[in-house]
Amino acid sequence: MSQSPAEQTEDAVGTTDRHGTALKKGSLGVPAIIFFVVATAAPLAAVLGAGPVVFTFAGAGGPAMYVIAALVLLLFAIGFATMSRHVTSAGGFAAFAAKGLGRHTGYVFAGVAVLAYAGMLIGLFGQLAVFTADLFSTVLGWPIPWQVIAFAGVVLIGLFGYLDIQLSASVLGVLMILEVLILVVFDVAVFVSGGAAGLNLEAFAPANVFTPQMGAGLLFAFACFVGFEATVIYGEEAKRPRITIPRATYGSIAVIGVIYTATMWALGLAYGSGNVQDAATSDPVNFVFAANTKYVGEWSTTIMHVLVVTSLIAVLLAFHNTLARYLFSLGRAGFLPRALGHTHHRFRSPNIASIVLTIVTGVVLGVFVAAGADPFATIYLWLVGVGTLGVLLLQAAGAASVVGFFVRHRDKRTSMWASFIAPVLGGLGLVAALVLAVVNFPLLTGVTEGPATLLPVLMLIAAATGLIIGAVRSRGGRDVDLSTGIIALEDTADGTE
Repeated sequence: MSQSPAEQTEDAVGTTDRHGTALKKGSLGVPAIIFFVVATAAPLAAVLGAGPVVFTFAGAGGPAMYVIAALVLLLFAIGFATMSRHVTSAGGFAAFAAKGLGRHTGYVFAGVAVLAYAGMLIGLFGQLAVFTADLFSTVLGWPIPWQVIAFAGVVLIGLFGYLDIQLSASVLGVLMILEVLILVVFDVAVFVSGGAAGLNLEAFAPANVFTPQMGAGLLFAFACFVGFEATVIYGEEAKRPRITIPRATYGSIAVIGVIYTATMWALGLAYGSGNVQDAATSDPVNFVFAANTKYVGEWSTTIMHVLVVTSLIAVLLAFHNTLARYLFSLGRAGFLPRALGHTHHRFRSPNIASIVLTIVTGVVLGVFVAAGADPFATIYLWLVGVGTLGVLLLQAAGAASVVGFFVRHRDKRTSMWASFIAPVLGGLGLVAALVLAVVNFPLLTGVTEGPATLLPVLMLIAAATGLIIGAVRSRGGRDVDLSTGIIALEDTADGTE
């Protein structure tokens, strides 16, 4: 059977690789990419960590915050997925910005992306260390220092990032299914029992949803979706990327949204709409565990404690793979040292980028350890707060990139809804979330005074650094094109799929 021009272009990207600068084509299908993205969202860890906070601010309307966030992101995803049919690159939002808003804008968001994902990755190692140390201490009676666990985790995650992407996908699939199953067991138990006062829809009643403090609750709901945009980063390794990436994007948001909404609704029912806010505020650490023990049993709560650790391993693996591909793409484009833009001869993985990322992660953690930083209050909250702010900025820029791309590259086959209206509406929602993140940054980080309150300024520094690096390397005679590796339909004969 003959191939269309678009399919021939797809094949060329993955097979014409004389210098080892292409990722392993055709490695990932829709389910595998969804595994990566849902693992990045870390449903179990997010419910345990953000769930009580959302109820604290939004009260009984907590579940609705996740519905609102999911709807806004779906609007954004319509344009995002449509543009991904034209632009497929491991460069993610940096490549999107370069293609839709110009190469200098691409430089800006390349800097922001590296800082944002590095913050998320390194910060999560602090959370992993705390939860794992607690698990070993309480369950096995082994008092292992959190520092040992953190550095062991860096090595383990780095090893998986070095190897074939399919191995990571298999591990993520198993871990993600396990953590989702434990939440489903809890949800079903509550729904079957009727909770504290019977099944009801009070969580979605307008009077409970639109409250003065809903903004802070909505911010943490948005934070729980961080990572869904990574679908496009795996486009070069996807099977039929023009079909796979849009499906994986929609599927990821739908899966994450349903999991969060159902579990938060079940938690609200478990405590009762009149009591859930007080329960979340008074004991946020055991808020979910206590409800699970009551409706499912102590055995399930013990398993949940273990799965929190595996959930964090999964999210770290997903973020490491995401950032390694960003670095690989930036190296291949000449924005960063070109050595980063090479792949392993056998695994076709971004092995050099993965090694460099592992070393940098270990060094940064080492600095925090030497400074006597608290693994949760400092490493986790500070860095994940910065990362969340950066990702929201990238998502808002992504919406603008979609509009800019279709203004510059008009396509009669793409509707006004997909190319303009949906991304604008989604972008406005993301800008609102970004404003909420800046205004409520102390809530994200737990920092209310001192130099750490200036952490958001790091975004401006990262943006300026990206612009300077891009400009300097371009003037140095290098061809810095963040669109390197992009599959563009407009470059084919007819663009058919």
